[in-house]
Amino acid sequence: MKTRALAPVVMLVLIIGLTMILENPATADPVFSHHFLDETLRIDYYHTGNSEEEIISVDQLWRQGIWSGSRIHLLDDLDLGRYYQKVYDAQTGELLYSKGFDSYYGEWKTTGPAAEGIRRTYHESALIPFPRQTIEFALEVRQGDMTMKEIYRVKIDPDWYMIREDPLDEEVIVMKAAYHGDSHGRVDVAILGDGYTADEEGKFRDDVQRFADLMLAYEPYKSMADKFNIWGVLKPSQQSGCDEPSRGVHVNTALGSTFDSLGSERYMLTEDNRVIRDVAANAPYDVLYIMVNHERYGGGGIYNLFCTFTSDNQWSEYVFLHEFGHSFAGLADEYYSSSTAYNDFYPAGKEPNERNITTLIDKENLKWSDLVTAGTTLPTPWKKAEYDAMDAEYQRGRAKLNKRIAELMNSGADEAEIATAIAEGEIWSKSNQQKVDLWFTKSEFFAQVGAFEGAGYVSQGMYRSQLDCIMFTKGLKEFCAACTAGIQEITERYTE
Repeated sequence: MKTRALAPVVMLVLIIGLTMILENPATADPVFSHHFLDETLRIDYYHTGNSEEEIISVDQLWRQGIWSGSRIHLLDDLDLGRYYQKVYDAQTGELLYSKGFDSYYGEWKTTGPAAEGIRRTYHESALIPFPRQTIEFALEVRQGDMTMKEIYRVKIDPDWYMIREDPLDEEVIVMKAAYHGDSHGRVDVAILGDGYTADEEGKFRDDVQRFADLMLAYEPYKSMADKFNIWGVLKPSQQSGCDEPSRGVHVNTALGSTFDSLGSERYMLTEDNRVIRDVAANAPYDVLYIMVNHERYGGGGIYNLFCTFTSDNQWSEYVFLHEFGHSFAGLADEYYSSSTAYNDFYPAGKEPNERNITTLIDKENLKWSDLVTAGTTLPTPWKKAEYDAMDAEYQRGRAKLNKRIAELMNSGADEAEIATAIAEGEIWSKSNQQKVDLWFTKSEFFAQVGAFEGAGYVSQGMYRSQLDCIMFTKGLKEFCAACTAGIQEITERYTE
């Protein structure tokens, strides 16, 4: 039988098609296709220890939906996070995939109790592309000198019969709040609802849409809106709200969100990792939000884990954007006066890897040197003592009000009295921030990019790029220049 040469027009079509495949960010790199399937392997494990020891033990493995992460940028060279997950070819030892992240355990190990030797166990998950052949999965932790040290390694056979393939939970509701195309070439953000009952599904849908619209209308996300898909995912809760232990409130919710995490009254997280991952599996996701149906101010964000916020506080929109800066872009908190549970969060004398803070040890190679306003002094003077005095007064007032509210709630006081105290706290917070914002705008350095002392929970010796930023004080204000660059950098890794 004779074979015929392809007609020129057919060859042209094939060439054009191949070019489109190679240029389309949603298309898998040949390296990905050789080593992985377009599916997700979820590795659940336990993380146990204190400030001096860490023990890892695998819980279960799960075969789940499509791989929504990049199929081009498989090796993470951003050097962000306290930990790295790594995947090696078991035969050749070749590094196939890596990703930096932080964890709840990583924050726990910086607390006072952990330093005293008290051990805790946290459940964690690593999501990696599903391997075609046996791999070695490893975890590394960052040391005090900022180098990485391997603390765990295990072989995983993709054909192992113990890898679970459970059906998805039929009670989970999924909605599209913003959809711009194939998940492979975009950042997929899943907003999980907690503390929404079945009767509050309508409110959940409205809340998801409200916050999705906010994000994509806010820079720098607005300029990159077509790079994001946003999903709403809800497993209805038995009760509304969430736990507030220090105020004597305990409710039954699907994801177990709670205030008072790590002993900080406004810090709201959850330790129910397995439930979170089971619910989130109903949609493709790169980044997780947990939206809690509550009116209280609070939230939290951990890099490449999740971020939390409440739906109905006067600061909810600010918290929504602020905490996403942590969990998505690995940005540091720029404030330094609020109380935290951490001890020596950043190793003394070492340059932090976060893109928006610096020790300024090497002024000539400042992280954001290309963004500095011409003629600006480094470090940049900014009447820090005056600001610190204002903030100290506010912190004292806030602590007093929070203590009073907790006492009223724990003593069974009249609901009207409790509501009045809560309202007083909100008014105090709003009026103080208005005072601070006005003070900032009067500064000669207000719009300049430089190096302003005070950042990352450290009053002296740590610097931020601008006088104010959404990562510094409350309110719908711009991300500083360093934060904006960091967000753009991360987005490119998922979408190019």
